[in-house]
Amino acid sequence: MSINADERGGVPPWGPTVVASVSRKDAVGIEIRRAIILGRLKPGDKLTETQLATSLGVSRPTVREALNQLTREGLIVQEPYRGLRVADVTKEQIRDIAVARVGLDMLAIDAILADQTGRRMQIVEEGWEQFERYAFHPDPVVQHEAHLAFHRQIWAASENYLLLKLWPVTEAHITLAIAEDQTARDDPERAHRVHADLMVAIRTKDRDTIEAAFVAHTLTSAEELITLLGGEETQ
Repeated sequence: MSINADERGGVPPWGPTVVASVSRKDAVGIEIRRAIILGRLKPGDKLTETQLATSLGVSRPTVREALNQLTREGLIVQEPYRGLRVADVTKEQIRDIAVARVGLDMLAIDAILADQTGRRMQIVEEGWEQFERYAFHPDPVVQHEAHLAFHRQIWAASENYLLLKLWPVTEAHITLAIAEDQTARDDPERAHRVHADLMVAIRTKDRDTIEAAFVAHTLTSAEELITLLGGEETQ
């Protein structure tokens, strides 16, 4: 792994991040996330401070801080006598995350639709513009970040305090699922298509239409992912 940004196709506003612009701890966290997304670190892989510190050229305390943060988010788990490892993703977890996301997404949508000024909807539109800009970026990590940023923008547009606090943990679980998704099918055209369908529904401003679109987008995609992974739990 490297802690330098990959600048192919331009660097989007959310990352990859140049080391000088963030703390060393955050830079290490970015690179570990990147390794997970690209499949270089797989569910169940053990992580050691010494190995990561050597490969990234940083101190062990810096790595420890980054690992603690990723553990709080759920990307990494710590087990007695086994140490740290990349979190597993099971088919039950994929379904649970999808169901919870639909409910939380609709909580955001309700707040957006209640805004008579249209300001919150404009924030969603801006998020969509950013997604379209990077959806076909040659770097799959940037594609992943574009996807996350779009969904994050929907929650941010709601201005719901709880959603904003929940996002980092939700993002970590989405990352684990999408990392499996992109490993199983590297298809940015499909990713763009399903998000375009979702945006079309959001623009109708009809709650039932939007909810049906989120169900199709999230729950159906979850079941497709489980099928692509062979319907088996990740060990």
